[in-house]
This record gives sequence, structure tokens and C-alpha cells, in this order.
Amino acid sequence: MVSMNQAIMIGIDLIAIAVMTFGLYFPRHRRRDLVVAYLVVNVGVLAVAAMLGTTTVGLGVGLGLFGVLSIIRLRSSEITQHELAYYFGALAVGLLAGLSTTINPVVIVLIVLVVAVLAVGDSPALFRRYRMQTIVMDTAFTDERVLKIELERMLVAKVHRVNVIHLDTVNDTTTVEVRFQVLDTADTARTHEALHVNSVQR
Repeated sequence: MVSMNQAIMIGIDLIAIAVMTFGLYFPRHRRRDLVVAYLVVNVGVLAVAAMLGTTTVGLGVGLGLFGVLSIIRLRSSEITQHELAYYFGALAVGLLAGLSTTINPVVIVLIVLVVAVLAVGDSPALFRRYRMQTIVMDTAFTDERVLKIELERMLVAKVHRVNVIHLDTVNDTTTVEVRFQVLDTADTARTHEALHVNSVQR
């Protein structure tokens, strides 16, 4: 039978996963299928951990469950890094709340910390002008300097890193992974001027 303390911890977990899923993830990323995944993973881990928490091997088995679920998730359909962060957050919160048989202030602080880190780390305001994108260029670029200039011209951005994934000289294409910073109006004008100078010098 669930004690009053366990019921309170379950309530804290449900509030945390609701904030994480409906207050943070979905408004920012709008992917419905992962909302279901986060809710079920969290509540499922909570239920299993709560039962294991009543046994002497609860902690060890709980940590093993965390590892198994992590491997299963990583071997399934591809998700992005920020979605993976929410997934581990849902797991961690469910495990922390489920293994707590008493109202533990440290556990509550840790649950709040997980949610807060997700809120700050995934905030649209944090590094909002930085992007990463895979692009197929319709020219085979053998000179990385020229490739970077062309990417900056096309993206109207400051390119910080270029990783050539595939260079096809037969079909005349270059596939690149580019990390760049979107420029504001003043930076855009200066970049256009610099690119024009570089083009003339070439």
C-alpha cells in the first residue's frame, strides 16, 4: 500500500514531468510522439522504482533499469540531442521520486534541479543565433577556404566550423555539416562587404 510520503513524492514527480513535457518541451519543439514517450517512460520508471524501493535490492536494480532503458532508447528511432536530454530528464525524475520512500528534501531539490537545467539549457534565448545544418552544395569544393566563403555568402552568417561529409567530384556535389552564427543587420552588411572584397581578390 502506498504511504502518504510516497503519494507526495508521486505527486511531485507528476508535477515535474508535466512542467517538463507540457511547459517546456512541447511549446518549444511541437513533437507530439515524444510527449507520449516522456510521460510513459517517467510514470513507468516511477512505478517500477516505487515497487523496487520497498526491497533491499531496490537501488541497484533501479540503477540497472535506468541503464537498460537508456540503451533501448538509444537503439530505437533517431532523436536529436535536446530530445535525448529530455528523455534522460524524464528517466532521472521518475527514478528519484520512485526510490524515495520518505519526503526527502535532497531528492526534491534534485528533481527541481533537473527541470531547471532543462529549462535553462534548452531556452530559445540561449545561443539563439547559433545553428548546425547539413547542406548539399551543387559544386565539388576541394578548397575548404573557398567552401567556407561560399557558405557564408549563402547562409548570410558567420561560419565557425565546416566538416566535409562527402565530396563527389563526379556528380559535382559537396555534402557538409556546418556550424554557423546567424548575423544581425549590422553584421550582415559588414559580411556582405567582406565577401565582396574576397570575391574581387580571388
